[in-house]
Amino acid sequence: MENIVNIVNFIRAVEPRPDHPGIDLFEPVREQMALAKKHNMPVTWLLQYDALIMGPFVDFLKREMPEGHEIGIWFEVVQQNAEAAGVEWRGRWSWDWHTDVGFSVGYTPEERERIADCFVEQFASCFGHKPGVMGSWLFDAHLLDYLHRRHGITTACNCKDQYGTDGYTLWGGYWANAYYPNRRNAYLPAQREQDQIPVPVFRMLGSDPLYQYCAGLTENGQWVTTLEPISRPPDGGGGSNPQWSRWFLTENCREPHFALSYAQAGQENSFGWPAMRDGLIAQFDILDEFRRDGRIRIETLGETGHRFRTAFPTTPVSAVVTLDDWKRQNRAGIWYLCRNGRQNLFREADRTLSIRDWQIFSDDYTEDFLKRRCTTSACTYDALPIMDGMLWHPAMIRFSGGPGEFSGIDRIDDETMEIRWRTDSGRVTQITLKPDGLRIAFDDDSAHLEFRFNPAAAQRHSTGIEFRDGELKYRHRNFPYRLVARSGRIVPVADGFDLLPAGHHLHLVAEPERN
Repeated sequence: MENIVNIVNFIRAVEPRPDHPGIDLFEPVREQMALAKKHNMPVTWLLQYDALIMGPFVDFLKREMPEGHEIGIWFEVVQQNAEAAGVEWRGRWSWDWHTDVGFSVGYTPEERERIADCFVEQFASCFGHKPGVMGSWLFDAHLLDYLHRRHGITTACNCKDQYGTDGYTLWGGYWANAYYPNRRNAYLPAQREQDQIPVPVFRMLGSDPLYQYCAGLTENGQWVTTLEPISRPPDGGGGSNPQWSRWFLTENCREPHFALSYAQAGQENSFGWPAMRDGLIAQFDILDEFRRDGRIRIETLGETGHRFRTAFPTTPVSAVVTLDDWKRQNRAGIWYLCRNGRQNLFREADRTLSIRDWQIFSDDYTEDFLKRRCTTSACTYDALPIMDGMLWHPAMIRFSGGPGEFSGIDRIDDETMEIRWRTDSGRVTQITLKPDGLRIAFDDDSAHLEFRFNPAAAQRHSTGIEFRDGELKYRHRNFPYRLVARSGRIVPVADGFDLLPAGHHLHLVAEPERN
């Protein structure tokens, strides 16, 4: 596939929060449509249930939507949808973002089905057909599987990784692009085709690949450093500076990205037009330029989902390679993503190299809300961490040898990435990333990896690590897995572990414990 951008605008008909008075919810939709027509760009419009039964939105889209646009559903639960399905509404207002009322996880599986049936029936009565695409900041596997089997949903999108923002945490999953979710965990890719829901899920918003991961925490969770035109963290984000948007799209398209590079532009209407206007207008100009230059393809979410399903029977390998730092602080990074897990190689500001993040996925790691409902205002979806540089801070797996540069990054085949790291002293390390593990070839007798972390921080985030039988034994939220050196060895040291090669070679495999 190519460098893909979807423009996704989703529409709410109510904004009842007392601290958001007087927002005009129709003005953003009208202006977004005008921008799309001006630039002749296809858009995916996702409607919340209230927007199907209230306001001018349905009539406006029927009248104004050009050929090539599409309409789907934005699956957050509102009072009208719940009550129409005969389900008790427990929200503070008619729309409430708390996870126990505003999202599917807040309802029993049977209630989710009734709410979905009612939603799809109303959509079909408005547009004469069922929706093919759906989006939500988060959703459970039972809902997605039901929407696919019963109602024919073919493509979905969910929120990018974030810690605590708006009360929900999505942490450790498939960082960017798209994956086929596990039937027991909608947030994580399935490892086996028979265990996957055959609906590709695309990660929304377009996260800053260098700075979103360790973005600072506020009272509302992490800063949001993304392509959103209302995103204005310090210095970056799609609403702060058009040059950041240009940088993001340039780096997002950098080869090798394997299966595809993907970004989602657009904005929900409930922020109001004044907050998004400048950032969105600038982004459309940049998107138009990149499209004319042949650097990106702009299409609807449904079109991208169709081409993904045609090309890939299971979740493919993809990557995000970022070699230019918009802050000019020497940072660079590589996200390697596959159906078994993800790794983030990161050049720090001091130009040393580390594995900042390493997560693994398992078909047996079941989400909390597959069969029961969430009863709290916040919830967590996560993966199985081998290294978590954000939550276990200070934490990293550092390459010895001092500062250096990426001297080569190559795609060897559909699943293999080969990276050459050259230190300032001239030593070269070859790093091979594959779905079955990490292989490193050193040219220095003393070279090794230094695994350093904060055990107390790891424990606070439900991860225990123990060295036993030459392996690192993990238990995250009571799920067992391990890190094994197939070539080389793991040695305990005072402040962590050293990962030592055998004959200049180190082969590390992270996997669930097998019974």
